[in-house]
Amino acid sequence: MRILSRLALLALLIVPVATWAAPPDEGLWLPLLLKQLNEADMQQKGLRLTAEQIYSVNQGSLKDAVVQFGGGCTGEIISDQGLLLTNHHCGYGQIQSHSSVEQDYLTKGYWAMQRAEELPNPGLTATFIVRMEDVTAQILVGVPTTGITEFDRERLVQTNIQRVAQAAVQGTHYQSFIRPFFNGNEYYLFVTEVFTDIRLVGAPPSAIGKFGGDTDNWAWPRHTGDFSLFRIYAGPDNRPAPYSAANQPFKPRHHLPISLSGIKPGDFTLVLGFPGRTNEYLTSWGVAETYSVSNPAKVKVREAKLRLLAADMQASDQVRIQYAAKYAGIANYWKKWIGETRGLKKLDAVARKQEQEARFTQWVQSGDDARKAGYGPLLAGFEQNYRTGRDYTLARDYVTEAVLGVELLAYANSLAHLPELIAQKRPAAEVAAAADKAKKGRVGFFKNYSAPTDQKVAAALLALYAGGTPPALVPDYVKALQQQYPGPAGWTKYAAQLFRRSRLTTAAGAAAVLDELAQGNARALTDDPAYQLATAVISHYRAIILPVYTSTTDNIALLSRTYLAGLRQMQTDRKFYPDANLTLRVSYGQVAGYQPADGVQYDYYTTLDGLMEKADPTNPDFEVPARLAELYQAKDYGPYAVNGTVPVAFIATNHTTGGNSGSPVINGRGELIGVNFDRNWEGTMSDIMYDPDRVRNITLDVRYLLFVVDKYAGAGHLVKEMTLVGSPNQPAAPEVKKMKVKRKVRA
Repeated sequence: MRILSRLALLALLIVPVATWAAPPDEGLWLPLLLKQLNEADMQQKGLRLTAEQIYSVNQGSLKDAVVQFGGGCTGEIISDQGLLLTNHHCGYGQIQSHSSVEQDYLTKGYWAMQRAEELPNPGLTATFIVRMEDVTAQILVGVPTTGITEFDRERLVQTNIQRVAQAAVQGTHYQSFIRPFFNGNEYYLFVTEVFTDIRLVGAPPSAIGKFGGDTDNWAWPRHTGDFSLFRIYAGPDNRPAPYSAANQPFKPRHHLPISLSGIKPGDFTLVLGFPGRTNEYLTSWGVAETYSVSNPAKVKVREAKLRLLAADMQASDQVRIQYAAKYAGIANYWKKWIGETRGLKKLDAVARKQEQEARFTQWVQSGDDARKAGYGPLLAGFEQNYRTGRDYTLARDYVTEAVLGVELLAYANSLAHLPELIAQKRPAAEVAAAADKAKKGRVGFFKNYSAPTDQKVAAALLALYAGGTPPALVPDYVKALQQQYPGPAGWTKYAAQLFRRSRLTTAAGAAAVLDELAQGNARALTDDPAYQLATAVISHYRAIILPVYTSTTDNIALLSRTYLAGLRQMQTDRKFYPDANLTLRVSYGQVAGYQPADGVQYDYYTTLDGLMEKADPTNPDFEVPARLAELYQAKDYGPYAVNGTVPVAFIATNHTTGGNSGSPVINGRGELIGVNFDRNWEGTMSDIMYDPDRVRNITLDVRYLLFVVDKYAGAGHLVKEMTLVGSPNQPAAPEVKKMKVKRKVRA
């Protein structure tokens, strides 16, 4: 029986629901729309601010204390001198870049005791949102609604986006971008102010900032001091400026006061940040593909890579420092995908999506001819495109995760444009300039590269690629290698030969290749076996896999836009929120424990006592710095203690995802109470399906943060520039705080 037929049958058994509200605390809401969609509900749950005090264009508001940190995290401003707080794992790459075996800031931590010691970070940015605007009408002008392919539609949309975005910031120092919402049914403009002089101020040792390591990642209870401190510097006009010793600390329009009053169950919590990606409106076929096809393949590849990296990192301090940030990034989503798959299965997510599709079918069939014509074919179209694209999605995952997971092959592929320039007979100066740019990138690559480690990774990942890719989609070049190097040890033998023959495994060898390319000798690269394998796989991918993958995903995108428009038309009483797309969002919830399994009940907070109970000097994930143990034994907690210990972390029901790392967690009075750094493992499926009973965001309590900065690090000068309110024994007053009005911003 076809799935669509089963849906039609199920529709007959379902009573229509007039109102379908989002579950409690679900949603990643646009700050611009809080007044009309969320303000009343938020205030009923404990917010003592207005929507205007969260998002405003013409006066300082909470949004003016929140930045996108780098390309994938969030940070918040916690002093009037541009002090920026984010997660330790968000600043990890910068901490690692300043580290060496001799100056191991990853292990020992780093604290600037004066401004001159704050370390610059080339390439790091902090991006403020100046304003946002619904520009849907401007973007869709001249774009047909029917009779156009997704590719052609996107071409017209991108032309309009470029025109509108440029006009929005013409004559200003601001930048802008426009993103689609609700699968392209709406478009919003974001005007930004981007600062580039961002300096490292402080970071705890990894034994605090990563306490629990991969063992505790995506888990609760948690005892991780996951924070780092930076500072934004600006030019003399308080505007963005390139790094200069003459730059001064940035003066923000608003900075977050920090509450010492603590939290209790039921307290209102607000998260502001830049969540990266969710897929809340996936169909049943999309959910099934995620947890039965894509996630298992990616988990298998990353699991193999992590095992090999861990062994070499444990054996060598140099490799440990080189791969610390890489390992953390790989491990993060590896464990997340495992939890997501389990969560979706536990929720019976496919069946629940099928129930929604059955309601949709019933709604379509009960409508007029226009409704039937517009929405009737959608579900059959989804089924067909997911079935057609299934093997191609799997093949794509193996290329991106396994083949390009080998650093040598990824590096070789990054140079592929140079022989192409030579083959096109581009001017010698153009080729030389491109080669020179590649030389600059080479330095950073080899600083954090171990060829012996990568060779082990190559042997394991190429075997998984060749064995996991659907046979019809394996390139002939790879099939020939399988015949040439047969048996269980075949890929190990091939990897040894590959790394022995390639000149791209060392900085000196790569430099020589690039010098020859600059002189117009394309064979310097095209004769290299790493380049030959990389280009064989990638050219096959582009010719055979990508066209079908792109076609089916384009079709699914078009169907999804129409389907979501239909859902919104069907459920007029429902408040819809757009999927995350790295734009500023608000989520709100309440402090709460949860019950992950039968007979198991988790409390809403953890303490330093619990951290010390986990201490294990034989396990690197649970080592405790001597200084922290001394403070614990002496009970020397300063003003940050509650009931004879220090609160470390707490959980709440806020809807968060990747990109919310480092987001401020704010109480109902607009005061910082913590820093968001993770989700519980049982709730990682919230990127696709939110469950109020199990989804929890994990937050570092600001009192532990202050304790580490002040008592552990002796950096009390940083605490002095913050605005502290309330105390453990004297809660802050509940009235609405007025935020200082600043000059108007050009709209």
